[in-house]
Formats: sequence, structure tokens, C-alpha cells
Amino acid sequence: MSQQKPNECNESISSDEIISEAKRIITEANKRQIVLRSLGGVAIRVRCKSSLDKSLRRRIADIDLAGLSRQRSGIERLFRDLGYSPGFNAIRFERLIFFDSQKRKVDLFLDTFEMCHKLHLKYRLELDDATLTLADLLMTKLQVFEFTEREYKDVTALFIDFDVSAQDSGNTINGKYVAEVCAADWGLWRTLTLNLDRLESHLSNYLQDPQRQAIVRERIEHLRDFVNGEPKTFRWKRRAIVGEQVKWYNLPEEPMTNTV
Repeated sequence: MSQQKPNECNESISSDEIISEAKRIITEANKRQIVLRSLGGVAIRVRCKSSLDKSLRRRIADIDLAGLSRQRSGIERLFRDLGYSPGFNAIRFERLIFFDSQKRKVDLFLDTFEMCHKLHLKYRLELDDATLTLADLLMTKLQVFEFTEREYKDVTALFIDFDVSAQDSGNTINGKYVAEVCAADWGLWRTLTLNLDRLESHLSNYLQDPQRQAIVRERIEHLRDFVNGEPKTFRWKRRAIVGEQVKWYNLPEEPMTNTV
């Protein structure tokens, strides 16, 4: 029998158990007036019915959350009370790691989400309940430079289930906000538009139904219209001159963790 390493997630825990635990954490946080919102696979499963389709369903290994740095002490107390031990994060202050006795892992971002690109969430967390807004959730996926099957499936599910509009809504993706963020950051714009192209070209791998493919393609094009039509900032234009001659993204490493 192989021995599990101290900081490995327990692969025997089902996706449904992970989702149930995430809901338990957020429910308790709400009772304490602590702002926590889910992202990643948990949020996609909660928001997108299509994520349950056979071709789009995927395993959820851990719990990804976002919170506010000003509530850090309350967050740490919350997880301690729920039976979690903190992990040591040697990379940056804005990210916390927790494990429980079953080796369920919580990855928690404070104020910002930073992987291949940096997204500011501080003033966006209370716009929706339980999860990030659909626009922010979409951007956390489209900012991944090394787009994997996980991203293909999650973004496809988002576009199947939700149209693109010009406002934050529980039922639409705010394309105007996505465009504004991209207009200030050439690197994010480049990765996001590259991934929209990738998604469109590989769509048939994940969707067989021509009608559903057409819906996704239409919504991709609608988002492109917002992004292309948004006036770009001076910073964006200055960076665009250099273009892809200089690397415009990061390839994040898994944070160093050690349960205490």
C-alpha cells in the first residue's frame, strides 16, 4: 500500500463530497459575516448545469475560494474551528492553504487571483452569492496560458449556460467588464483572446450537438465584440508595441505547503 504524502489531496474523496464541504465552509462564513466565494471546479459545478454532462463533467480535487485580506484573522479562525490546519505558503501573502484531517485542500486567494495573470477581486466579491461573478469566473479560466482539458470543459459549460451581456447579472456574463479589464492589460488580453480561439477550434472535441456548438460560438463572438470594441489604455498600447517578443504571462508553480 502506498503512503500518502503529507500535503497530497485525498483522491478517494468524491467531487460531490468536495462540493458539499465547500458549501459547509461558505455557510459558516456567512454566519460570521465573512465574505468567501468559490471559484474553480466547485463554482463551475454549482453554477453550470452543463458541467454535469458526460462530455463536460470532470473530477474536482480541491476547494478554491476567494476572500478579503482585511478579514484574514477571521478566516484563519473559521478554518481552525472547522477542523482545518493551515499550510505554510512561502510564495505570497495573498494566498492561504488549509488541509483537514481527510486531506481535503482549500486554496484561498485574498483580494486578488494571481496565476498566469493577476485579477483584482476585492471589490467584486459581494456582487454575487456563493461564487465569483460569472465574468470573474470566466476570466480565472481564460487567463490560463497552458489551456488544459479542465479549462476547455469549464469554459464551454459557462458559454452553454450563460449569455454575454453588458452588466453583472446572476444569469449573464458581463462582457463589458471583461473588456475593460483586458483593455488595461495587454498580456491578459493576449492570453484571453488566444484561449477564445483555442476553444472555438477544439469545440467539437467537447460538444457533439451542432446546436449547442452554435450557441457557444455565438457567445464567444459576442464576447470578442466587447473586447475588440473597448478603447485600449495607453499602457495597453505601449505594451502592444513589444507584443509577443517579450513573455507576457507567468507559469505559476504550486505553492509550498506544510501542515502545522
